[in-house]
Amino acid sequence: MKWKASARAPCRWAILGLGAACLLLGAEARADDWPQWLGPKRDGHWRETGIVEKFPAGGPPRVWRTAIGAGYSGPAVVGDRVYVMDREVPENVPKPKSAFDASRIPGNERVLCLDAADGRVVWHRDYDCSYTVSYAAGPRTTPIVADGRVYTLGTMGNLACQEAKDGKVIWTRDFVADFGLKVPTWGVSAHPLLDGQKLICVVGGEGSVAVAFDKDTGKELWRALSAREPGYCPPILHEVGGRRQLIVWHAEAVNGLDPETGKVLWTEPWKLNYGMAIPMPRSLDDGLYLTCFYNGSMRLRFEPGQSTPVVAWKTMKQSERDTVHLNCTMATPWIEDGHVYGPCSYGQFRCLRLDTGERLWETYEPTTGKAERWGNCFVVKNGSRWFLFSEQGDLIHAKLSPKGYEELGRARVIEPVNTDPGRPVVWSHPAFANRRMYVRNDREIVCIDLSAR
Repeated sequence: MKWKASARAPCRWAILGLGAACLLLGAEARADDWPQWLGPKRDGHWRETGIVEKFPAGGPPRVWRTAIGAGYSGPAVVGDRVYVMDREVPENVPKPKSAFDASRIPGNERVLCLDAADGRVVWHRDYDCSYTVSYAAGPRTTPIVADGRVYTLGTMGNLACQEAKDGKVIWTRDFVADFGLKVPTWGVSAHPLLDGQKLICVVGGEGSVAVAFDKDTGKELWRALSAREPGYCPPILHEVGGRRQLIVWHAEAVNGLDPETGKVLWTEPWKLNYGMAIPMPRSLDDGLYLTCFYNGSMRLRFEPGQSTPVVAWKTMKQSERDTVHLNCTMATPWIEDGHVYGPCSYGQFRCLRLDTGERLWETYEPTTGKAERWGNCFVVKNGSRWFLFSEQGDLIHAKLSPKGYEELGRARVIEPVNTDPGRPVVWSHPAFANRRMYVRNDREIVCIDLSAR
């Protein structure tokens, strides 16, 4: 694999509107970073204060916009830099007629570093990477930024550690060459997890569904688990009974591992249709909650003094449309005061009772406005309200409770341009940092000012 670095912009970029707003990244406005998928604590909780309570007429102002390539990779924001991945395909390469066509498509994957104040491209690193997957727009995972390093994982299993300041490569691993991975239908999509000295990834291959790498050298520290498909679900850490556990959910089972050694502590079988373990399990005080498109929901509970969970309740047989509980396709749901909030299989945004799975209400307002297969929105909480980012490119300010959905404001912040599911969507999780929102589609990344004025 040949890597290239450049301090020049990889494509033309433009800065639009509100030039004075670029000065807001001074000491007064400097606040939390968003260094990985779902934020600092990997939980979708935006903890900054000084955030707008009501959207102004015309919506929150755009600070800048910069042209980039396609991809599902969300941005990471640390200090005065934004990191994101995209993909470039030669102009003479035709787009597949079907999103499910996994024929070989030549092109480059790229890691980009932008100036958070104005969107200027500081550096980029690109490498040759042909795709043989469905929904081949671009990379899926969000970079992780820590201690001056950027860790990235591409659709075909290319893992890399590079210097945050200039993109210089420190080490790389290839999941196909190193572990015999058969790249899944929708590509490598599980966001890596940084835990101390370990970078933990869902890989694939015999005995290596989960692999821990030394974050400084890329050396393998341990490997664990086998499954016919690794799935797409990010690993998480969960503490129960005074013991830290690494939770790995793949296409055949949910597993608890010792994060230091990879030793399997317990396994709860759950065979999924099409390997669609995607949304990250939510950690609870006494267990876990999981959801997936075809198979529904499962609530695991750890009884007092036990380190192995029991199934509290689980979705049984159902049809794809006529769902019982909550069948999230890609969004990680929110758990609040014993209730679950998230988008179901056809865009029904639902509220369930966590203890029983009973459905309390549903609405299509935050997702698609009507029933659409894989209808989606991403759920982030700030203070006592939520910011929902719909697949239509709308940022929605709302309150969620067992009584219902209350919309406080809505603004179109970016255009949905990916038509792979048969309608225009944007399926990239935004970042929230510096009292701003950073979000991309397949053509550009934009920065939206959400500070209180």
